[in-house]
Amino acid sequence: MAKRDFYEVLDVGKGASADEIKKAYRKKAKELHPDRNADNPDAESQFKEVNEAYDVLKDADKKAAYDRFGHQAFEGGMGGGPRGGHPGQGDFASAFSDVFDDLFGDFMGGRGGGGRQRASRGADLRYNLRVTLEEAFSGLQKTINVPTSVQCGSCEGTGAEGGAEPVTCPTCSGMGKVRAQQGFFTVERTCPTCSGLGQIIKNPCKTCSGQGRVEKDRALSVNIPAGVETGTRIRLAGEGEAGMRGGPNGDLYIFIEVAKHKIFERDGTNLFCRVPVSMTNAALGGDIEVPTIDGGRSRVKVPAGSQSGRQMRLRGKGMPALRGAGSGDMFIEMAVETPVNLTSRQKELLREFEDLSEDNNPESNSFFKSVKSFWDSMKG
Repeated sequence: MAKRDFYEVLDVGKGASADEIKKAYRKKAKELHPDRNADNPDAESQFKEVNEAYDVLKDADKKAAYDRFGHQAFEGGMGGGPRGGHPGQGDFASAFSDVFDDLFGDFMGGRGGGGRQRASRGADLRYNLRVTLEEAFSGLQKTINVPTSVQCGSCEGTGAEGGAEPVTCPTCSGMGKVRAQQGFFTVERTCPTCSGLGQIIKNPCKTCSGQGRVEKDRALSVNIPAGVETGTRIRLAGEGEAGMRGGPNGDLYIFIEVAKHKIFERDGTNLFCRVPVSMTNAALGGDIEVPTIDGGRSRVKVPAGSQSGRQMRLRGKGMPALRGAGSGDMFIEMAVETPVNLTSRQKELLREFEDLSEDNNPESNSFFKSVKSFWDSMKG
């Protein structure tokens, strides 16, 4: 039976790119896999045919030879198929091993080395830092103590006694993986001897037990910029956990929490301050003194007839912007205070004032007129 054209086998055109050929191959290999086609007696031969076609077309040199000479390029000593013959003459297990690598290489670490890792990067660390609103306003330099793993000084991070270099794992020959033949299948697993590292330590360091790092508290000086708020994250590169066997350090992430303040309430770069104002001061008007977040004082004029909830703005007296110029504003919210614990004389004066203030409460008058109109309409 004549051998089919390799492009026809993979269902691609001659001008197909390497990615298109690989995509078509993966599709065909999955469709024709013998495990998925138990009722198809030709599945195994079709699967081999697909693998043979891909073995040629994925290689630029073989593909060029095939495009010029066709199947004759790999017959009669003209080219390099496996074992001196044309592609596909190798055993089925070898063919499936190639398919396994191509289909699942992204998950298993790819071909040629697998999960081999001489050293691994250390973990990133998180540190929660609580600061006051005043500290968030001005910024500060703060020293923190971070419990972490640091490079072992006895072995200089190698994990071997005296700083000796690890040796190649004899089980996997440094590949980090071992293959086992199971019938037609070749199964690849992480090497049990070196746990995928590709190297072993013959004489582990007594200080770190071969880890290359030890637990230790470190004091770090951290610069907290002005304007930080709850949720702000500061990254300190290389200040995280030490890597395994001399690997690079992870990073340290500092998460800021700004504590609530007794006087000020924050909203972004703006501050709000609720200030009690006496009833007479609100009615007659006057000046009040309010604090500012920088520790200063500001005098604010209270207009006569001010009501509770009225706000006044102090521009530029809020929080500084973290990444930008300028500052927010500070808003003064007045809370008109009703006097308590009145003396008899004070009560007498207030009753006299009430009798004389028929036209001094426009909001009350308007409200009760609306209420009277509502009741009258309900009666009607």
